[in-house]
Amino acid sequence: MSDMAGTATTDFRWKSPPQPPPPQQTISDSDSDSGSDSDNHQHRHNDLSNSIFKAYLDCHSSSSPSSIDLAKIQSFLASSSSGAVSCLICLERIKRTDHTWSCTSSCFAVFHLFCIQSWARQCLDLHAARAVTRPSSNPTEPEAVWNCPKCRSSYQKSEIPRRYLCYCGKEENPPADNPWILPHSCGEVCERPLSNNCGHCCLLLCHPGPCASCPKLVKAKCFCGGVEDVRRCGHKQFSCGDVCDSVLDCDIHKCREICHDGECPPCRERAVYRCCCGKVKEEKDCCERVFRCEASCENMLNCGKHVCERGCHSGECGLCPYQGKRSCPCGKRLYQGLSCDVVAPLCGGTCDKVLGCGYHRCPERCHRGLCLETCRIVVTKSCRCGGTKKQVPCHQELACERKCQRVRDCARHACRRRCCDGECPPCSEICGKRLRCRNHKCQSPCHQGPCAPCPIMVTISCACGETHFEVPCGTETNQKPPRCRKLCQITPLCRHGQNKKPHKCHYGACPPCRLQCDEEFPCGHKCTLSCHGPRPPPNREFMIKPTKKMLNIHAESTPGSPCPPCTENVWRPCVGHHLAAERMRVCSDRTQFACDNLCGNPLPCGNHYCSFTCHALEIKSSSLDKRSESCEKCDLRCQKERTPKCQHPCPRRCHPGDCPPCKTLVKRSCHCGTMVHAFECIYYNTLSEKDQMKARSCRGPCHRKLPNCTHLCPEICHPGQCPSPEKCGKKVVVRCKCLTLKKEWLCQDVQASHRATGSDPKDVAKNQFGVGLLPCGSNCKSKLQMAESVLQQRNVKEIEEKEQPSGKNATKRRKRRERGQDIKETSRLQKLAAATKKVLMLVMAIAVLLAVSYYGYKGLLWLSDWMNEVEEQRQKSRRYPRI
Repeated sequence: MSDMAGTATTDFRWKSPPQPPPPQQTISDSDSDSGSDSDNHQHRHNDLSNSIFKAYLDCHSSSSPSSIDLAKIQSFLASSSSGAVSCLICLERIKRTDHTWSCTSSCFAVFHLFCIQSWARQCLDLHAARAVTRPSSNPTEPEAVWNCPKCRSSYQKSEIPRRYLCYCGKEENPPADNPWILPHSCGEVCERPLSNNCGHCCLLLCHPGPCASCPKLVKAKCFCGGVEDVRRCGHKQFSCGDVCDSVLDCDIHKCREICHDGECPPCRERAVYRCCCGKVKEEKDCCERVFRCEASCENMLNCGKHVCERGCHSGECGLCPYQGKRSCPCGKRLYQGLSCDVVAPLCGGTCDKVLGCGYHRCPERCHRGLCLETCRIVVTKSCRCGGTKKQVPCHQELACERKCQRVRDCARHACRRRCCDGECPPCSEICGKRLRCRNHKCQSPCHQGPCAPCPIMVTISCACGETHFEVPCGTETNQKPPRCRKLCQITPLCRHGQNKKPHKCHYGACPPCRLQCDEEFPCGHKCTLSCHGPRPPPNREFMIKPTKKMLNIHAESTPGSPCPPCTENVWRPCVGHHLAAERMRVCSDRTQFACDNLCGNPLPCGNHYCSFTCHALEIKSSSLDKRSESCEKCDLRCQKERTPKCQHPCPRRCHPGDCPPCKTLVKRSCHCGTMVHAFECIYYNTLSEKDQMKARSCRGPCHRKLPNCTHLCPEICHPGQCPSPEKCGKKVVVRCKCLTLKKEWLCQDVQASHRATGSDPKDVAKNQFGVGLLPCGSNCKSKLQMAESVLQQRNVKEIEEKEQPSGKNATKRRKRRERGQDIKETSRLQKLAAATKKVLMLVMAIAVLLAVSYYGYKGLLWLSDWMNEVEEQRQKSRRYPRI
């Protein structure tokens, strides 16, 4: 039968990160009242646990038992109370009415009585079959045993269970119909001897699993024996915390460790010590004070001829090894009286010492030193399997190439060992058969008979891991998670937080919060619905074997739904905020309404009022949003009087405040009329009258004509009439009547002469100003006659030239006239040709467009007809496919 290693345990529980426990709260009624049957069963389990641990807890008022044993007991109790105990052999659930047997060695596993009896018989029958098929040469072969299927503990043939006993072994066939005691338990005190051989018995009620540590109070001493105290018998070994102070092995120093269990450590006091021969000094620990150096002794022996060849040692060196009776190297001849410095001679005979093979002797002559290491005598040998015989040297092993075809003890694989002697070794292959758990394969060496049950135990736990029990591998699919009485440690994410009612540990999502939301709206009111805030990420659903993908999936929190709009009724003003126009509206309804009043809001111009009906205003405050609609726009012209006053109106529309300064340009000529100045109206009107006159001056000569003469005013440009026009100082040419004599007079003298003659200077023509003021002389008449005759001749020539024009001048004039007429005619023809070309191009373009549109339309009609024909052909081919 195969021997397997210790029991393995697999935990398929998904572990969430630890969270701090919530404060003291009451358990939710929705979780505590989930089902009457499960609550009754859980309540019965709690009472049963309390009854089992009652005697033990009374004796252990302040301390707890061994953690390992207590964990095993609690696991067995949880499994038994939940009905999750399964037989490792048949993988069936052990019922309350089934007969059972439990291992008492180390694992304390529970099996069906019939299953363990069948298992033991199979183990013993397999051992007997091995003994028959392979006769053993060992007469003292141990008696056949059978092993526990889980822990592999050995039991004798006489220990095969034949009766159904309770866990403690006191009662046969314990009652199965008592609901107040644990199944397969007698309900009495266990009273099994405790494991530490203290002489006391277990005080728990009959229970599965190991017994806890002894709770009796006894007087015990600490490890060093210095302090005596009253302790629990199971924990009576203790340390007092003082220095041990026991004498160490060196019998010199004392132990300086804190009171401890077991022997004291070696002495570590440092000092200088001599080696055994006394030649070397070294600093060593006290526990290493006796040591040997690397040098040899080399002290003179008693013979006085040889030195000691031993290493560093203590005591005397002893006698010389070469004194007394001596023999030759082979030991056949003895010599007496030889000096220790003389070498014993060889005897000359055969050595005859037994060689290393143990059969032959050394054939050499007596010799010094070792004999031959390998025997070279040729002998006839047979191989291990007896199939081949051959002469080979004695030291050489003979093995043939035949492979053993015998079947090994597993009855599955051949030996296949070369030159096997008949004692085939056990099969070294791995069994690899699928175990009854259907999850693992047998990892034992290949064997006969049924495989051992799967040793792996699966831990079934609650979501938090505080409550759990173990079941054999293969039975976990039929198990349900234990009901945990601990509170759920998932922190709620809604706004109520710790005010939410607590609930028990669970798989999946937490129950929803039942409190009122009370979320405050921006308007100041509170939500009156049930809590609809976010939910924490749920625990995963209970799974026996979650995949890596499932373990890597991190649940996310469920976001809460927003609060609905506020439903409180409030008074709302109209969009124009008129007095006594409020209406009752729902708080969340932000729709605005208009009353029947006029707006009456002052327009931006500040001069008029809005005449629209009630509408939204452009107002931004804490309770009102910004409206996009505004009052009417004032389109009237500005009618305000400007300051300073001017004749120009304000160019802007009706506006608030003062009008802008008038920037209109005002044209004003200078006083003399030579220049025209352009001034801004605001600038010109703000000047005084004197400054206006000064600004209009061109600052040049007056350039105005004097009233009495033809000369200009010599003054700088000035307003009003020119000063003293009769005192003109310009020079004027004065002539006689025949214009023969001339002189230069001042203009004022000429004006005086004209006044003297009785004529006003203003009325004198320009070409007659100063003429006739000089008297004519003697030469004036002859010059007049000659001039008249010359004038007459000129007039006659001019008349003739007009009547008979020259040919050259006539031809030139005609050519000019004809050229002008030709240019006019050519220009008219060119214009006419250009107009006709434009008309022809337009007509051709229209014709081309008409042709393209006509033929394009015809082409589209043809294309549509063709596509319709193709579609009809396709439909016909689909209706009547080819066979």
